[in-house]
Amino acid sequence: MGRLARIVDAMVCNRSCLGPRSSAALVACALFFVAAAVTGAGRPCYGADAAVPDTLRVPAFTAYIEPAPDALKVSDRTGITGWTDAAKKVVWYGKLSNAGKLDIAVSLRLPDKAVSGLRLTVAAVGRADSSPHTAEAKGSADAQPQTVAFGTVDIPAPGYYSFTLEGVSKEGRTFGDLDALLLSGPAAKDAHFNLKPRRNAASVHLGYPVPKSAAVEWFYNEVTVKTDPLWSYYMACGFHRGYFGIQVNSPTERRIIFSVWDSGNEAVDRKKVAAEDTVQLVAKGEGVFAGGFGNEGTGGHSHLVYNWKAGETYRFLLSAKPDGKETVYSGYFFFPEKKAWGLIASFRAPKDGSYLKGLYSFNENFGGANGDKRRLAEFGNQWIKTSDGQWTELLTAHFTHDATGGKDRTDYAAGVVEGRFYLSNGGFVGEPIKSGDKIVRPAMGKPPADIELPAIVPKPDAADQKK
Repeated sequence: MGRLARIVDAMVCNRSCLGPRSSAALVACALFFVAAAVTGAGRPCYGADAAVPDTLRVPAFTAYIEPAPDALKVSDRTGITGWTDAAKKVVWYGKLSNAGKLDIAVSLRLPDKAVSGLRLTVAAVGRADSSPHTAEAKGSADAQPQTVAFGTVDIPAPGYYSFTLEGVSKEGRTFGDLDALLLSGPAAKDAHFNLKPRRNAASVHLGYPVPKSAAVEWFYNEVTVKTDPLWSYYMACGFHRGYFGIQVNSPTERRIIFSVWDSGNEAVDRKKVAAEDTVQLVAKGEGVFAGGFGNEGTGGHSHLVYNWKAGETYRFLLSAKPDGKETVYSGYFFFPEKKAWGLIASFRAPKDGSYLKGLYSFNENFGGANGDKRRLAEFGNQWIKTSDGQWTELLTAHFTHDATGGKDRTDYAAGVVEGRFYLSNGGFVGEPIKSGDKIVRPAMGKPPADIELPAIVPKPDAADQKK
């Protein structure tokens, strides 16, 4: 490395020397740059707080806030700000590949004369034992990030670990604006953390293969949700034109959702979809809202506010009725309290004319602020009925995940339990499964032969609403 390159490298990696400074500080910085040029002491840049080249910098914007996920402002530009309440904790999660010593620190900003007492606790996910360490952070007049070291912990074994930062005391308005968690030492080697702003757990899917020649008129599936954090969607009956499942929308609202995509390629604004490409509502069940959706493709949307419960098994039935170059797709839900099937909605899809294809199920975390929570559901007793009236049990599924999985997040799992497929995403619990892996469940031999469906009666007010 040339002398000029070493000076530039030193300036970038020692950003504390940039910007307004006292005369003493400027002299110290000048000596630092000269030493870098003369001795060749320039080092790779790992952020303003990197003390050694192998320091792993985990941005603050990848952390989660507990117990209220939206209590603090989390931004990829400013980190975590507004931390004034000691009841709010900041938690990072990651996978350590090695046992051994781990040096832990945080990078934060505090105003001049402010002082904060902080505690950082390291614990293996799912275990009660932990290693709490305390440190004091003092503000600076230049408001530049500073490193607060908490010492060294012993990591007994590889696995997922949590790093929980708490505010113990403060002299000033805030405990600090957080920039990053800093890890170094032998246990930091090959560690895996999500380093991107997207904090959602990876979406995970089960694809059910059927013969290409099969005219699948009906698709039956059952779902038992085991964990139900906010902003979760457990989709039972997915197909090439839409999806049908149950969702946690808020602490007080849950929904059954059935949607069908429009034809064409419009991704955002349904008002731009031509009439000949627009899905039309045929009928909807009692209490069901029907409208349109955008921003993830466009289409016809329906939902019923329904207080479904974790631990109970719910039954879904999807049908396809080709009609020339169109297909009418209908979603039915079995209401346990009524012991009867009910229609959620029926949509007419243009430029189609096919039976059901691309059958699948999935778990989705659609709100990233609580992407640290585990979503676990079981999907069982899948059947299809072809146009010739034959029921066939689906015993095979292929596991896949979205783009967040594999590289950014690896905390997901899939398999078979008590004869049912299961999917898990988030929670920093994972299993050695790869996208494309095949899963086989045992046959149950219980076709849904007891189905009595209500008639689909078109309603005059069943006009599809555009959003």
